[in-house]
Parts: sequence; C-alpha cells; structure tokens
Amino acid sequence: MNIFIRLLLFIIALHTFPVFGQQVWVINIKGGIGPAVSDYVTREITEAQKNNAAMIILEMDTPGGLDTSMRQIIQAITVSTVPVATWVGPSGARAASAGTYILFASHIATMAPGTNLGAATPVSLGGGKPKSNPFSSEKEDKPQPSSESPPSPKDKAPSDIAEEAAKAVPASNKTSMEKKVINDAAAYIQSLAKLHGRNAQWAEKAVRQAASLDAEQALKQNVIDFIANDINQVVKQSNNTMVKLNGVETPVELNNVTFVEREQDWRFKLLSVLTNPNVAYILMLLGMYGLLLEFYSPGVGLAGVLGGICLVLAMYSLQMLPISYAGLALLVLGIMLMVAEAFSPSFGVLGLGGIVAFVVGSIMLMDTDLPGYQIAAPLIAGFTIVSVVFFFVIVTLLLKSRRRPVTTGVQILIGTQAEVVDCSKADGQYRVLVNGEVWQAKGPQSLKQGDKVTVTNVQGLWLEIEV
Repeated sequence: MNIFIRLLLFIIALHTFPVFGQQVWVINIKGGIGPAVSDYVTREITEAQKNNAAMIILEMDTPGGLDTSMRQIIQAITVSTVPVATWVGPSGARAASAGTYILFASHIATMAPGTNLGAATPVSLGGGKPKSNPFSSEKEDKPQPSSESPPSPKDKAPSDIAEEAAKAVPASNKTSMEKKVINDAAAYIQSLAKLHGRNAQWAEKAVRQAASLDAEQALKQNVIDFIANDINQVVKQSNNTMVKLNGVETPVELNNVTFVEREQDWRFKLLSVLTNPNVAYILMLLGMYGLLLEFYSPGVGLAGVLGGICLVLAMYSLQMLPISYAGLALLVLGIMLMVAEAFSPSFGVLGLGGIVAFVVGSIMLMDTDLPGYQIAAPLIAGFTIVSVVFFFVIVTLLLKSRRRPVTTGVQILIGTQAEVVDCSKADGQYRVLVNGEVWQAKGPQSLKQGDKVTVTNVQGLWLEIEV
C-alpha cells in the first residue's frame, strides 16, 4: 500500500513541477523557401504557442525563396507570442535573399561562425525585369563578397548568381517597374530591421546593392545579436535578454531547457512533392492527355478518371507556384493545335505551330528564376517528343478506327442475303432467315418460299427486302 501511495505522489509531482524543464522547439529550414516550407513553419510556430514553448529556434540554411512564402513566415514570426530565434547554422550555412528578411524579422538573430547572409536583391528570369515574387541567391561554392566594395557601373544587372547580383545596377539602366520592386523590397527589409533595433542602413544596402556579410562582420555592424556555435549557445546567450513581442518588451527566461526537435510531417512531404514544378508539369500534361484520350475513345473510363485526378492535383500545385499565364496559355494552345493536326490528312502548319507553342509555353510556364522552381529542360524535351508521338500516331489511329464501318448491331443486316421461309401471311409480308435468325419482312408480293432476297432497310423489328 505504501508503495502504491509513493508511486501516486511521484506521478502527481511529475505533472505539478517542471521536472523536464522548459521546451525549446527547433524547426529546421533547409533549401529553397516555398509553399511547403512556409506552410510547415507557420503551422509549427502556431503549435509551439499552443504548447506554451519557451522559445522557438529556426535553424536555417537557405539560398532564398518565393516572396509570398517568405512573407507568410515573417508574419507568423512577428505576431508570435513566443520568442523566435533564427540561427544560421551550422558552419557553412547561409541566409541569402529571403533568408535575410526572415533573420531580420526574428526576435533574436544569430549566426554560426563561417556563415553568411545578404544578397537580397529581387532577381528575374534571364536578368530582365524583376518580378514581385522571386528572391534568390545562387552561388553555392563561394562565400559572398563583402559589402564594403563600391559597385562598378560596368557590372551586370542582378541575376541568379549571387556575386553578379552583388553588383549595383546604375539607376539610369533601371525601368520604372524595377525601381518599384526594389524600393518596395528595401522599405520592407528596413521596417523589419527597425522592428528589433538592427542596422537598417545595411539592410537597405543588402537589397539595393545585393551586399553580403559573414557572421563576424554582421555582428560588428549590428545586423545580428550574437554568434553561436550551436543551439545550446543560442539558448545560453538568449537567456535573460529582452525582446519585443508584439510591441511589448519581454524578458527571455530559459531555465532547465529541453529541446524538442520537430520533424517534417506527411503534409510537408506531400506539399514538397506537389509544389515541385516538374511534378506539377507532369500532372498537368497527364491530366490533359487522359481526358483527351477518354473523349476520343470513350469506354471503361479509366483514362478519364485518372486524367481528371491528375488535372485537379496540377491545378492545386500551380495555384501555389509563380506561374506565367501566358506560358500556360501557349502550352494549352500547343496541345489544341496538335489535336487539330490529327484531323488533317498530312503533317502541316497546325502541327508545327503546336510543337513550337508547346515548347515555348513549357519554358515560360514558371514565372521566376529561383533555383528549384524551374522545369527541367530534359523533361520539356521528353514530353515534347511524347506529345508529338501521342497526337500524330495514337490520336490518328483512334480517328481512323472511328471511321471504320459498323461491325455490330442491326445496321450490319443492310445489304446481306436472306431466304424466304414463310410466305403464308398477307401479301407483301414474310418471314425470312438472315444470319441464322428469323425476321419479319416486307417486300414484293410475288415472293415464294425459298426465294433469295436482299435486305435494304431495318425499321424496328421489320426488315425491308427486295429481290
């Protein structure tokens, strides 16, 4: 009995006193920041607040990401009631482009030695006009150059390579749209920097000149709060500091901390697959081909069902991706032209135009140059060949099969030979044997049993015959 009471008291103590300490949730952000990452991070931040976590650590290593996804994460951070610390680590990691914005938005900004941030200039496909959605940095193997060196007027316009993006574009060479996009991005990152008292002047330089800093320079220029080798040091140096939560100065008190490593769930993995542009592209084409095949050759319905499912999944994927509607229209037009070519007797203008529109539309489909959000060229080439074969061979064969004469049904009786087996009825009405079946027939009045006749028409259950 005493053992039972002691065990009961021990269980009550476990639920009463914080034996396991305060929870610090660790959320990993690695790779490009897209819809799957933003959905995962925002859900985890919300869940951490529900579970009364003491702090959230975003362990980040990213080359950049989409603007809409980045802003969703930043919004979740800025309204969080739990302090969010972003740690760029481990050594060798980076917080380029969109990652820089997230770092500035965090309540605590910290980096590991040997890491870098910056290069936050919006870039666009082929170095043309920047779009409002892509933020990326592409140099993988070299550290980002320091922001101390002045830009040269001979340098190239911002591109997907971070070192090229780090060179300023002369103001005279910028269009009105480029200026609007850059001014908007500069104002946004400055507001994030001022939110937590960080270097807003350098933040603007990161956008306008694609400037970059390593961890030591970032600390010296008040871009980050401190340098930490690992998440244990992040917690240690964050303890007893003051952060601003929703505009209110709040102390960070971390004692007897327990780390909760959050794993990426099935929803994140599913969204990661569906929001892959290559997967969305494949699903869209399979959906179109399946529905077209079902329309041309209706039957079991398997092609139509699978095509419909693929097309719905593709539409769900594309609505989360930065697509070009002009590219999508060209792609659909190309398929329609190749379908039209299948009706023509020879290879002609419609087929060539369809192939060109299909290829150009596929290349233009993704309205961003962010790495990981482009359709692979071999995939486009492969589907172009498959599309040509599909529409000029399979569809042509299906159309030919539809033009063949009917081989089943009562219509096949027309023109066949029949034999009169009963002429005892009223004049002009007989029973005839045709293809092993006895039918009622109407014909000339002078026919006799055994006469050979030809079926000329079928009206309900009666045949019209003549000699």
